[in-house]
Amino acid sequence: MTTADRTVTAAADLEAPFTIPPDAYVSRDYARLEQELLWRKAWLQAGREEDIPAPGDFVTYDIGDDSVIVLRADDGSVRAFHNVCPHRGRRLVDTPPGERNATGHRRNFICGFHGWTFDREGQCTFVQHQDDWQGALTPERTALGRVKAETWGGWLWINLDPDSPSLREWLGPIPEMLDPFELHNMRCRWRKWIVFDCNWKVALEAFNETYHVQTTHPEFNVFGQFRGWARNHGLHTNIGYDAPKGQEQDQAKLRLGSGDDPRLSTAEMQVYTWDNANTNTTRTLVDAALRLKDELPAGTPAAEVSAHWLRSAREADARRGVHWPVVDPAHVARSGTAWQVFPNFQIGHAVNNMLCYAARPWGDDPDKCVFEAAVYELWPEGEAPVTTWTYTAAEDWPPVLQQDFANMRAVQQGMKSAGFRGTQPNPYMERAIGSLHMNLARFMGSGAPRRLD
Repeated sequence: MTTADRTVTAAADLEAPFTIPPDAYVSRDYARLEQELLWRKAWLQAGREEDIPAPGDFVTYDIGDDSVIVLRADDGSVRAFHNVCPHRGRRLVDTPPGERNATGHRRNFICGFHGWTFDREGQCTFVQHQDDWQGALTPERTALGRVKAETWGGWLWINLDPDSPSLREWLGPIPEMLDPFELHNMRCRWRKWIVFDCNWKVALEAFNETYHVQTTHPEFNVFGQFRGWARNHGLHTNIGYDAPKGQEQDQAKLRLGSGDDPRLSTAEMQVYTWDNANTNTTRTLVDAALRLKDELPAGTPAAEVSAHWLRSAREADARRGVHWPVVDPAHVARSGTAWQVFPNFQIGHAVNNMLCYAARPWGDDPDKCVFEAAVYELWPEGEAPVTTWTYTAAEDWPPVLQQDFANMRAVQQGMKSAGFRGTQPNPYMERAIGSLHMNLARFMGSGAPRRLD
């Protein structure tokens, strides 16, 4: 069988063993091509709607050489423009040193080079000595370049390709699966970012599978097994845990601890997660888990412990003005623990919190990326904290994430070894990795997984 015959071209091919060549992770030429073939064609998550609540509020989003201003327009809609003056090419809005992006409020945008001025519709309203152009400066020639912008899930999305499909077409089944969780109502507890020493794909692949938990995070082994599945949905994937009959919701994020007494193991897992990851749970869930030993007798079946824990936490939140959406348990189970939104965003969802990861290139260096994580939850009206993106050194992230960082750096180093022949992901637990590269190859024209048979 030739190499071409072994190329993975369909999702069904990913159910058998496959390998992925390392070029997509380590090649500078590949990284350069990504800008034109991928990043300028894909829908990208650029911020949250609550980041720009009022007309004139804006954020910027940089991807490689491109920078975009995402703006709340006077009519309340979201607009986006290329962050570049059409006069001589100066960026209109500079990112402050050490910051992830620029943010603020503007009545208009004034170029710092020659003072050309643009309103919130992107139209040029002032050019000094405009008569010198002898009438050639038409509105079309002086307007800011428009960028497609849409919203979903509380996020701001942009696409640099004017001929791209709509955001809803791009997202496929994701809105149907995640809209019941009302993600747009959640607000940040914290958000951190870092320029890290690995390719953006290495960063994402540290979190889009459960196979690593047993070895990378051994502290969790006392709380249960973390064997999980991954499923393809066109461009995107989702992952979840295997679960015993009667505890199907354990396929999702809010899982019960295992062992002889799930009342105690659930409380221990929740406390450990809160203290060492500060993700995938809330203070209300932790406190409800700690009450289990007093509210339920020893020997209570695991399914009853799970139902009581979640009901108790839901009721406690309701008393303080936090109302969880009601989602059918079968839907929760099918939705899993997280969705990988092609190409570079992961939503780890639950009915009352979520953990999101994103990664993107740092210039055209294949060995570096911008990695970011944000934790969201439901808050009483008016009590959500004000958060900003905080640059955080690797050693200052929560300990569980530091364990993942150790892998990310070492994988990037190892992939450049002359002895490395390519990755061999688990076709059941790590299928999301193969799906990512199968879809990348459709944009890039190279790098597709190959079957190992």
